[in-house]
Amino acid sequence: MKNSCKIWPISESALIVSFEQTISETVHDQVLSLQKAILDDPFPGFTECVPAYASLTVFYDFFELKKKVKSVLPYLTAVLKEKSDELADHWVSNENRLIEIPVKYDGEDLEYVAESNGLSVKEVIKIHASGSYRVYMLGFLPGFAYLGGMDRRIATPRRINPRLAVDAGSVGIAGPQTGIYPMKSPGGWQIIGKTEVPLFDPENKTPVLLRVGDIIKFTKI
Repeated sequence: MKNSCKIWPISESALIVSFEQTISETVHDQVLSLQKAILDDPFPGFTECVPAYASLTVFYDFFELKKKVKSVLPYLTAVLKEKSDELADHWVSNENRLIEIPVKYDGEDLEYVAESNGLSVKEVIKIHASGSYRVYMLGFLPGFAYLGGMDRRIATPRRINPRLAVDAGSVGIAGPQTGIYPMKSPGGWQIIGKTEVPLFDPENKTPVLLRVGDIIKFTKI
């Protein structure tokens, strides 16, 4: 695992640690493990980590960091490489929550997904509802979780012409990924169903329901 990650700055107050560029639970475990190591022992000026599929973006206060060290990037590079090497032979995943999401499978693109993959609508529903999905990253909209682990038998490309409005709670497919729209918005994913579970509520103390590392199970209603 040594030298398996690359590190480069993206601004004066952030850098990216990049691992093998693939959708993989093993690679994602590395991302989450490095995030945990930094959170457990933050460096001077550290403010936030943002995990993605195969990378970790690390944010820090440039001026606070400069008070402690003379050279910013070499210092951070050394810190991150040291943590990476320490964990190289025993990456461990964070404790993942299991969350069940009830879905009514009646989406307007359900038949298209079935036809595109040579399956019946019932087979698409059965395959999608029998899967176990990991939240790899949050983005696009507040609370929008990119879920990996979908059976490739139902993988379907995004719509050529995105819709101007997709309802909140819509469950969609885009390539080998699945996801849920947390609010009404434009979107190009193939819609196969809908859930009433609120994924984003700005009035709540914790406004976003899902977090990176969670395991999602869909249940047919």
